[in-house]
Amino acid sequence: MNPVNSKLEDPKVINLFILSARAGLMCALLLVSFAVHAQETAWPQFRGPESNPVGTHARLAERWSKTENVEWSQPIPGRGWSSPIVTGGKVYVTTVTTDGKSKPPQIGTEYSNEYVAELQKQGLPMPEVIKRVTERDIELPNEVVLHYFLYCLNLKSGKVEWQKEFHTGRPPGGRHRKNSFVSESPVTDGKFVYVYVANLGLWGFSLNGKQLWSTPLEANPIYLDFGTGSSPALAGNLLVIVNDNEKQQFIAAFDKHTGKQIWRTDRDLGGKGQPAQRSGWATPFVWRHALRTEIVAVGPGEVVSYDLAGKELWRMSGMAATPIPTPFAYDGLLYINGGRGRPLFAIRPGAAGNISLEKEQTSNAYVVWSQPRAGTYLPSSVAYQGAVYTLTETGILSRFDVKTGKQTYKTRIDPAASAFTTSPWAYNGKLFCLSEEGQTFVVGTGEEFQLLHVNALDDMAQASPALVGERLLIRTEQRLYSIRRKG
Repeated sequence: MNPVNSKLEDPKVINLFILSARAGLMCALLLVSFAVHAQETAWPQFRGPESNPVGTHARLAERWSKTENVEWSQPIPGRGWSSPIVTGGKVYVTTVTTDGKSKPPQIGTEYSNEYVAELQKQGLPMPEVIKRVTERDIELPNEVVLHYFLYCLNLKSGKVEWQKEFHTGRPPGGRHRKNSFVSESPVTDGKFVYVYVANLGLWGFSLNGKQLWSTPLEANPIYLDFGTGSSPALAGNLLVIVNDNEKQQFIAAFDKHTGKQIWRTDRDLGGKGQPAQRSGWATPFVWRHALRTEIVAVGPGEVVSYDLAGKELWRMSGMAATPIPTPFAYDGLLYINGGRGRPLFAIRPGAAGNISLEKEQTSNAYVVWSQPRAGTYLPSSVAYQGAVYTLTETGILSRFDVKTGKQTYKTRIDPAASAFTTSPWAYNGKLFCLSEEGQTFVVGTGEEFQLLHVNALDDMAQASPALVGERLLIRTEQRLYSIRRKG
């Protein structure tokens, strides 16, 4: 008799194997349960816990309107394109009210850059060009007095539990009418809420609304007074911001408990061969992988990654002059949307130095693949079920294989849909694309494009949503909606 087989036939050994297998299965289930439960109870930052807005709850609603599958809706005074965040059964969102009149937001893609080019073609001198752009599109600091608020709502009922006015006064700079004065989303560690308004300051709040600290920040000029939009990120005890402006681009980290600056690193972007414009709007991404934790910050012309002490790890050229989309990680790779007309990149961990692609290259030691001209202007990309999806501001949706970069389709979502700012999100085998007119186009996630249906809220929308358990929180210009399947 084979002694090994004899041992395997021993009932005690068999029971040991069974117990071991059960223990392993329980550990695996606990890990999965923890990951799912984390999303069911919290949406801590812009684009969610992984900066890749994908829902995990099977009961998330796929159809809604202003009345269908609406658990509650709450009007939010003023205007703000910051996203809602959630922790501890509470929703936190910022807004700004204005003394006097404020320029209404603009739907569509006729931005000031195009208007500038049009006026230049007419032969107008630059001072006159800037004057006309400002009159049409820009709200200047001397035109408004603002009241900055942080709201706390009950997640289940939508009831406003408290509101705190954390600053009053004229804004530190202007804004394009497409933008708002609080486009930066708050962030939370589950114990405190942190608010950032670029060029104005940082604030730390307890979950019951007590202001714990505030840190004023210097005001720096933004390109053509377009306003700001880069949200903060948390890396352990560090509260990280990126401020790419026309005076001095920088990345900085603050102690989340006190607001005290820990380090600040000037960003050398916009050098030879790079855009003359130095302002940016992309949110930094804290990339945690097996080798290290790094902070990836896309800027005009280049993306730079830093360690937790602010030291540069690597950089790569190829970004647009107007960087807006946020990087994220999926299945072991980092995905960088280079911006309008620029590539989409997949990066492997461990990079060092300058990893820029040479002319005609599409990959190198650290760039797994790149897709020329697959980048988009406003919405960030999303990865789901083995594919990366990109959405242009004019409604062109593309699908790429996450491992190879192979494009499986590129198509217009709908002839009537031509204005998008909100980043797409996904769950239950479907992709959701919210237009500025408040229509959500629901698309199948197979290799062939399929528009399934359209959900209408009939209110302007630019903020990215929050996905918490079986609730979808959508912010429009006028209201905050909790979308939840009934029954």
